[in-house]
Amino acid sequence: MDYYVNKNEQNNGDHEVHISTCSWLPDTWNRIYLGSFATCEEAVRAARNHYNQVNGCYYCSLRCHTS
Repeated sequence: MDYYVNKNEQNNGDHEVHISTCSWLPDTWNRIYLGSFATCEEAVRAARNHYNQVNGCYYCSLRCHTS
């Protein structure tokens, strides 16, 4: 699965990680391609190369979403 991280942070400071087919995937100009990964955990680790505070999307990466 292809994963992206949102360049804009959420109100709590998180940069959310999304799969390419997510309904909440940010516009092209507002996301960074992370790569193709087997799990959201791998994608979240990759997103930490860009941002300190990352989180999985509640809708497409729920297993990696923390409240």
